[in-house]
Amino acid sequence: MTIKNWLGWFAVAFGFLLVLFADFLPLPLGGYDSQRMFLVVVLIAVVSISIPLLGWREPAEIARQIWPGMLVAIAFISLPVFSASVTQYLWVEPGMYALFFLGTIIAGSAIALKSAERYWVDVFVTVALAFAFFYGALSIVIYVYAMLDNVPELSAYIPWGFINIRYWSHVATWLLPLMPLGVLVVPLENQRLWRALVALTAAIWWWLVIVSMSRGTMFGLTFGTLLVVLLFGQSVKPWAFVFFRYLVFGVLAWLLLSVFVPSLLSGDIQARGINTTSSGRVPLWIEAWAMSVQQLPLGLGPQSWLTHDVLTEPFRKSTRFGHPHNMYLMWAAEYGWLLMLALFVMGAAGFTRLWKKRTALMASADPSIPILAAFAASVAAALVHAGVSAVFIAPASMLVGLCVLSIFWALVYIGTRKTGINEVVHGSTRRTLVPVVLCILTLVGCGFWAKEVWRYEQAMEVDLPYYDDHIPVGIMPRFWLQGYFPRAAELMPPMESNSSSRQ
Repeated sequence: MTIKNWLGWFAVAFGFLLVLFADFLPLPLGGYDSQRMFLVVVLIAVVSISIPLLGWREPAEIARQIWPGMLVAIAFISLPVFSASVTQYLWVEPGMYALFFLGTIIAGSAIALKSAERYWVDVFVTVALAFAFFYGALSIVIYVYAMLDNVPELSAYIPWGFINIRYWSHVATWLLPLMPLGVLVVPLENQRLWRALVALTAAIWWWLVIVSMSRGTMFGLTFGTLLVVLLFGQSVKPWAFVFFRYLVFGVLAWLLLSVFVPSLLSGDIQARGINTTSSGRVPLWIEAWAMSVQQLPLGLGPQSWLTHDVLTEPFRKSTRFGHPHNMYLMWAAEYGWLLMLALFVMGAAGFTRLWKKRTALMASADPSIPILAAFAASVAAALVHAGVSAVFIAPASMLVGLCVLSIFWALVYIGTRKTGINEVVHGSTRRTLVPVVLCILTLVGCGFWAKEVWRYEQAMEVDLPYYDDHIPVGIMPRFWLQGYFPRAAELMPPMESNSSSRQ
């Protein structure tokens, strides 16, 4: 393999190491914040590399491929200018979202132009399954110790390594639809040991979903599975058969590990009931909706959920979080319904391309249909999951989602590939200079944004002692682990509240 290929493998592997095993790493900022900083670096790298690469291609073709990402990125960057927010570090989160959505589109387009979709599917699925296997194996070790210690509530320890069970569950939502590809398409698909390990890994991860009773994951995966079955029909049988077989394995693992073994050892069954309530989400959703209609079609500004004056009485009495447990209502509240329109347009563009690619593949009975179906199910499940829990903001989810969405966009690429990624379009000096100028402008813009991110991290660290002593609401993760910063003026340190200004 070339150095570039090795770097790709390493980047994906290090990302999964940081996502699943941050607790084992000597990270200077802690797991959550280090994941966020790595995400910042990855986003800058992806955009800075992909934009100049695409700049060498035919402008009309590139514009046709990346305009949905550009639309959303421009919305995230421009709409805060018109908001009434006086929040400090105004551009930190809009910059992250803009780079994330733009990065997924341009990275996917670059992969497609190089016709490297299958290569990156193999890389991502193989690495993901390898790290998921070790995570599952350590989960079993923790389970054994929990059983020996007669732990009354297993879900207090499993899943492990995440500050909140919801953040693990969104990673599971991304990955579970992709696990069948480990025995369908990756290079090791015919190795019996590999197939057994993949089945074991999937069974353990499904068991963890059942143990934790992650309703968002279950709801999202149900939607994603039904969607691809309706879209692809009989063509999706190979993927669907393995997917449901792994689900059965997970149920059997739950019966063994959470019912039979505990009842044999202590007479107790390690079963967590399904919570049929909204878990306090409804007051948060009502508050976010009320925020979203205050200044139609604009929102109240980035991070205004943390700083705004309470609008509804139920929210005043509810438990506070760093977000309203719904990514879409949070974006509507903070960025406005114009942004939601841009996101809808991007989603419609993605679905249109999925439909066209699905039609083309089914017409030719292409054997790669299970790949497209698996990634479509993963994307659909994760996006639906984000609608009932604002897990998309977690850095672990965004790191995994960046890879999945990029590959998905490459898979649904519709257009000519006559201008390959390695073929330079020769022409005027102006065309030669365009990629260089784009690269410089991108790096300069990203540099200013990264500096603002670092200022935000330093200010949060300075605020932390005051927060621990005076704000008795616990950790509220958002951009950083201590994400309840900046807050409403009356909750900020005196000096901070006096110096609060729009940046």
